[in-house]
Order: sequence, then C-alpha cells, then structure tokens
Amino acid sequence: MTATQQDRARLRDRSRGRFDGMRDSVRAIGGALVAFSGGVDSTLVLAVAREVLGDRAVGLTAHSPSVPGAERAEARALAGRIGARHIVVESHEVDDPRYRENTPERCYFCKSELYRICDETCARLGLGAVLDGFNADDRGDHRPGQRAAGEHRVISPLADAGLTKDEVRAWSEAYGLPTWDKPQMACLASRIPHGTPVTPERLARIEAAEAGVRALGLRQFRVRDHGLIGRVEVAAEEMERAFARRAEVANAVRKAGFALAALDLEPFRSGRLNEVDGVSPPAAP
Repeated sequence: MTATQQDRARLRDRSRGRFDGMRDSVRAIGGALVAFSGGVDSTLVLAVAREVLGDRAVGLTAHSPSVPGAERAEARALAGRIGARHIVVESHEVDDPRYRENTPERCYFCKSELYRICDETCARLGLGAVLDGFNADDRGDHRPGQRAAGEHRVISPLADAGLTKDEVRAWSEAYGLPTWDKPQMACLASRIPHGTPVTPERLARIEAAEAGVRALGLRQFRVRDHGLIGRVEVAAEEMERAFARRAEVANAVRKAGFALAALDLEPFRSGRLNEVDGVSPPAAP
C-alpha cells in the first residue's frame, strides 16, 4: 500500500465504531429517502442505506439551473451502480425572489425547496425519514441550509456519528465508490458574490466556463462570477499547471461569455467568498 492508502486504512480503523453505529442508526429507520447529489457524502449515505435497507432506500436528485448537467448525469449513474431506486425531480428555487436576491442566507431558501420536495416524496413512498450527506466537518462553515434541514427534521447520519470528510472518503474507498476522491462540489450559485442576483443566465455562464476549464484537466477549482470578469481559483497543487496553460484557461472562460478572465494568485479553498463578505461560520457548540 502507498502511504496515502495506509492513512485511509488508519482512518477506517479509528472510526470503525462510529461508522458501524451510523449503519445501525440508518437500519433502525426502516426506510429512508436520501437527498442525493452524487457528491462524496450523499453517495456514501445512499450506499449504506441501500446495504442495510434494501429496496426501502431511495435516492432523490433535484434538477435546477444551479446544478451542472454533468453532476445530474453522474448522480443517475452512481445510483445505478449502487443499485438503489433513483427519483429525479425539478426544483424551483431560482423562481424564489429571496433566493435570487443572493443574501448570505441564499442556501436556506434553496434547501427549503429541496427538503419540501423530499418531505412530499418521502410521505408518498411511505418511508421513515429523509437523510442528507452533512458530515462532521461541515459544522465549521456558514451553512444556512442546515437550518432548513432542522426545520424539516432531516437526519444527518454522518454528522451524527461524528464522521469527518476524510473518514467519509476512506469508507467510500472501502465500499468501492468512485466518488471517494471526487473533488469538493457546490451549487453554481456559490460562485456568485452575495448581493449579486442569481439568474439562470449567470448560472449557465459559470457552468460553461467550468466545463471548459475542467476539459483542460484541472480538477479542483471554481470560476467566480464578477460581472464582466470570470475569476478562476485553482487548488494549490494544480496552480503550476493552471498558470502553464493560462492562455487556454482564459480562452475557456471568455468562450463561456465573460469579457475578461483572471487567474487568482491565491489557491482555491471552500468558503472564500464567505470570508470576503464577512460571513462567519457558526460558533462551536
């Protein structure tokens, strides 16, 4: 094994008791609808739910302009690989003026729409609860969507078990899930600074720009929408490659509809726009 594989094996050993407890808690529900994006966390939750609940585990993926089409297609493929029933629905958060206003509470309105749909589907199918992929590390960022989850009594089995993102990745590898090393993902609206309205046109432009940059072989990055400027943040380990191909990166961003492209000198990290806007994570309990 490589050192990285050894690290992940140690993470599984360290968290085995908590992971087994999480499986038991999902089994005890008797039937679950998983809010399934196809990301690292919700994929593991759906895989565990399918393992312990069988056909009583169902994944639900919401379609909207804020989710890249490639992510929606990947969610369908992942559900098929897991063998879980998969429901795809249209969500309409972009129709909500409170969402479009794009305050720091934007995610609350998005998740409220998602969990409303989940509640209705869960009741129609006669399942016991709605599950999400919130993990223990997510408590360290500003996530108003979790308030919506609490209001809808959504269960977060990973966070409840204290499983961190690294532990989720380690167990995803053990389950043979291709998402174990998938880069962090977030809705396209997270690329738009607070106070700048969210529109389908902006979302489509961001999606096209990121698809173009991804086609160049970069994995962990964001294209931030600053009006005429598309600002590209790239993970530290990929910055050298990005700058070596800066002309191609700029061309991909401009081709998507931005007048100018900027390659950020600081590396990508989740929550940078929150920091710029002065939005703080919740206080530790």
